[in-house]
Order: sequence, then structure tokens, then C-alpha cells
Amino acid sequence: MKWRLQEGRGEAVYQIGVEDNGLLVGLAEEEMRASLKTLHRMAEKVGADITVLREREVDYDSDMPRKITEVLVRKVPDNQQFLDLRVAVLGNVDSGKSTLLGVLTQGELDNGRGRARLNLFRHLHEIQSGRTSSISFEILGFNSKGEVVNYSDSRTAEEICESSSKMITFIDLAGHHKYLHTTIFGLTSYCPDCALLLVSANTGIAGTTREHLGLALALKVPFFIVVSKIDLCAKTTVERTVRQLERVLKQPGCHKVPMLVTSEDDAVTAAQQFAQSPNVTPIFTLSSVSGESLDLLKVFLNILPPLTNSKEQEELMQQLTEFQVDEIYTVPEVGTVVGGTLSSGICREGDQLVVGPTDDGCFLELRVCSIQRNRSACRVLRAGQAATLALGDFDRALLRKGMVMVSPEMNPTICSVFEAEIVLLFHATTFRRGFQVTVHVGNVRQTAVVEKIHAKDKLRTGEKAVVRFRFLKHPEYLKVGAKLLFREGVTKGIGHVTDVQAITAGEAQANMGF
Repeated sequence: MKWRLQEGRGEAVYQIGVEDNGLLVGLAEEEMRASLKTLHRMAEKVGADITVLREREVDYDSDMPRKITEVLVRKVPDNQQFLDLRVAVLGNVDSGKSTLLGVLTQGELDNGRGRARLNLFRHLHEIQSGRTSSISFEILGFNSKGEVVNYSDSRTAEEICESSSKMITFIDLAGHHKYLHTTIFGLTSYCPDCALLLVSANTGIAGTTREHLGLALALKVPFFIVVSKIDLCAKTTVERTVRQLERVLKQPGCHKVPMLVTSEDDAVTAAQQFAQSPNVTPIFTLSSVSGESLDLLKVFLNILPPLTNSKEQEELMQQLTEFQVDEIYTVPEVGTVVGGTLSSGICREGDQLVVGPTDDGCFLELRVCSIQRNRSACRVLRAGQAATLALGDFDRALLRKGMVMVSPEMNPTICSVFEAEIVLLFHATTFRRGFQVTVHVGNVRQTAVVEKIHAKDKLRTGEKAVVRFRFLKHPEYLKVGAKLLFREGVTKGIGHVTDVQAITAGEAQANMGF
């Protein structure tokens, strides 16, 4: 059990009444009670709790009724290392993304006029228009018994973190088309484990829904779908929206297997299938006003196992430290604070790192004064975790989004010119040399010009090629193999970096005309 909990980063599902070869034999009532008691004692020894997920009767050659029971074993977290899953929330404007998150995390249903979303907004214009324009984070904590810990009296984020064994961090992204660059930035830089695509039952697949679906597919982010506002329309309209979604998911471009969740049993199966096969796409139908089927989504999120295994995590932790800078703040009495994700290595309080590249291609030394994860203090940050790092009196003007903080031993390579193998998804005319696009690679977002298209003069929609790009403003830190997404107006393309032409700080200064 200890090994299985370690493998599942603190949780595991046991099936009682199933033989080693997978034969469903079931256990009689008395035997099942004894087995659960044994499992409970084992779990207690390793500091874990058990929750019965579901029971099912089986037909087996016996007069006594026999059952199979599925049990979730979850470890009570030690040293703050709760299981953290990041879920990006996508969907068209006005589909109810912020409202759903408000209802999930506050525990109060919406009044139908957007009361639930008010706590999520970060800017006055968002409250006035009811539309998200920035990226906000919401947390939903589950304890070791699988109960939501958010809902008791005025819980602060620190208290939620302290009593949670599993944390779902929702990344609320903008749905409006004019904030598409913010949505892409959220998907590429915050490295979500999966995405939740919200579709309004009364409008169906409208506006930016297809675009967001395409982004999730292009970046290979596994996603599940929630059909909201089912209290507003007739049952036939909801069914039509679900059929429309199933049709889109089965298309050759998507190649997904839709799975409609209508019961708790379905939700348990969906969570297990979703983790095992990226092609399975669960579909939930719910209402944030009446609360219908909201519990099924909570069951799914509670059971959803980590989508990366512990072996990959261990390998990443053994590499040198690399932290992506996504947000920069100035906090009174703390100084400069940066938010982002640790892509590799381990980061501790007091570590000496270098940050860059600056406009002239240099890396500057700094010290990590303190670390906060989900708004509570943390001593050690491990690969794959998101956090904010306080840098003391480091000059904020020297920092920008898209920089990296790395271990001084790394000797990071920077480049102004790089090559990428791309597929042009859509372009109105022809894509040729001299064309300018906004390139997104991880947390890097900058305008680049097409310097050369290998073996071709121009590209049309749907064609593949290796293209050489040059950044217009300043050099960036890129890695070979990184996923790349570019756009300009209606032009869109995806690909990956194949070659980086590394330059030194001196060359960078010469290139930038210093």
C-alpha cells in the first residue's frame, strides 16, 4: 500500500472482490466487512483514510449475494505536499465559467444574475461588465476522506491548504475573443494538467468555443466538457447541445470518445478512464443556479488521479532548477514577488539563482527570500508546482513576463533566431518570408518575423514546413522540443522548436544595436 500511494502521489484505488486475473468473483457481506476492516487498519498504519466509492452486486455461482467494492485510499499529507491538479477553464464568453468556479469554491449557488462570480474578479471593469479579462486562480480542496474543505465559515486560502490532501487549482481564463492572447498565455505558461471546456446549453458550440477546443487539442491538453445553464432551457435543447458536442468530438481532427456522465457511478468510471486514456472525454450537464448534477463534477474532481506519474516527477526533480516567470508584483513590506511554475529541479528558501535574459541578453543574480504555494508559506518547491517567490529589494523594472530563473550552474542558452517545424492551421492568403506573427512558447510571448521557409517559397493552409523565425525585440530562453503556437489576425499555426541558434550576451547586445 505504501508503494501504491507513493506511485499515485498520495492516493490509490483498491477493488475488493476482484481476482488477480481480473475475474469478478465478489465477496459475501461478512467477508466484505472483514476485508474493509483490514484495509482500514492497513491505511491507518501508513497515515491514510479510506472512502468507499461504489459497490456493485455480481452474478456468481452461489446462493448468497456477492459484491465488489471500489475504495479510494488517500494519504493525509505530510510536509505540505498535497496532491495538486491544475485545471484550465475554457469556453465562450458568457458561458458561465467564473460563475461555475464561484459556486464550486464558495459552496453557494448562483442567483441567476452572476452573484457567485463577484469574488473571482480582479479588476473593477470585470465586475462592471461581468467578463473576465485577466487570469485568476481559484482553489478547491478535498480532505483525505474526499470531502470538500472550502465550505465551512469564511475559510481563508491558508486554512484550505492546511486541511486539504488534494487541491484542484482552477485557472480561470478569458472567453472573449479580444483576450485570446491572455487565454493562450494561460494554456502555454501555466502547464495545466487538464482543461475544463464550458459550453452553454442554450447557445451550444458558439463564438470562441471551437477556437478554445482547437487550442486544447493543439497543445495536447486532455480536457473534459461541462454543459452549463441546463435550468434555462428544455431537456430537448440540452440533448441537442450534447449531440452536437459528440459529433464534433468524433470528427477526424478531434478523434475523441465522448462519455456522458449521468450518475455517480459514471463519474467514478469517467475519472479512471480519463486518466488512463487521453481520448476519453467526459461530458457533464449541470446548473450553477439549481445545483443540478453539481455533485457529479465534485465526485469526478475528487477521484481524478494525477495525470503525470511519480517517475517523471522524480526525473524532473533531479535536473537543475528552472522557474518560469509568468507574473510580477510589488507587495508592500515584502518587495518584488514573481509568480510562475517550476519546470525542473527543486527550489528552496535562500537559494541563489540567476534571472534573464534581459533586453541585452544578460542574466542577473538574485536570492529567493521566501516561497508561497496556494497563498500559504512553503519551504521547498518541487518540479511541476506553481508558486510565488519573494525576491526582496530586487528591482522590478529589470523583470518581465517570459523570463526564467535558473540555477547558476546551468549556463542557460539564449537565442534571437530559432527554427521550428510548423503546421499552418489557417491563413487567408499565403504565408511567406517577411511575415510577422506573435509566437507563444511556454511563457514566452513575442513578435517574430519569418526569415526563411525551408524547401518552399510559401505556405498555404494545412501545409507543413520547417521555418526560421527571428525575434524582433529581445533574445529569449528557448529549449529544443518546446511546443510552439503562433498567430496574427486570422493566421494560426502550431509546431515545435527544432533548433536554437544560441548567442552570448555580447552578441545579443550587438544584434540589438547597443
